[in-house]
Amino acid sequence: MAKADMSRVVKDQSRVAIVSMEENKQRKWKRKGTSSSSPSVNSLDDGCLMHIFSFLSPIPDRYNTALVCHRWRYLACHPRLWLRVERSIKDLSEPGVFPTIEAAVAAARPGDTILIATGGVHSASNIQITKPLCLIGGGELPEETTLFCTRGSESALEFLSTSKLSNLTVKAELGCCLLHRKGRLIVDGCVLQCESNPLDYLSCPIVCTASPDKLLPSSVKGGYTHGVSVSHTRIEGGAKAVLTSEDLTLQHVRVIYARTALFFWFDVEYKL
Repeated sequence: MAKADMSRVVKDQSRVAIVSMEENKQRKWKRKGTSSSSPSVNSLDDGCLMHIFSFLSPIPDRYNTALVCHRWRYLACHPRLWLRVERSIKDLSEPGVFPTIEAAVAAARPGDTILIATGGVHSASNIQITKPLCLIGGGELPEETTLFCTRGSESALEFLSTSKLSNLTVKAELGCCLLHRKGRLIVDGCVLQCESNPLDYLSCPIVCTASPDKLLPSSVKGGYTHGVSVSHTRIEGGAKAVLTSEDLTLQHVRVIYARTALFFWFDVEYKL
């Protein structure tokens, strides 16, 4: 082959190599541009992530986000989103963590969620809830988080504001587990137990004493802002499941008979 031909072949191959390199560079640039235009959720700052987490239901969604990584656990458990009750806490200076339910309720702001840790028995005697709160058990089952009311107390929890109770076991020796005086109380997926003994006629799992002047019509047709709604809740012991005043009555009652327990769904509303 002549030298001129060899030179042309070399030049052609060089041009091909250069074009190929340029195309590779363009492809890499496009890939980088694509990735930068659609950032992952982890590229958001802590404030944005915490704001997103605030829209999640505490159980199970927000609880599950805490299992993703250390950063998400820190943000999902931040005291801005909920308070925690841990009996075994050693560092009392840790923000948002309290050794007792009473201390957490006192420190909570209206609308806060209080997560009560599993293990052991949490003391709860005549704790008044005067602001909208949500109390949730931290276990997979309500039996894993127990609130105990000793003798001599009128109730474990006394509600004077709209509140929600979920995934908890509340036990009372005498008196009642829940005393509802005002607001809308929602009890979901709980266990309410009164001690079964010759004095069980003195105890009731739920006592509702809201008076007619507190039972104001709500914006929902046929509904009232004050009352009790119970769903998928096991009720054991006591003279009767619910004790109400003359102005209140049980409505929409539904019971499922399981092998070892009864599960209740009902509302306590003002008589129409």
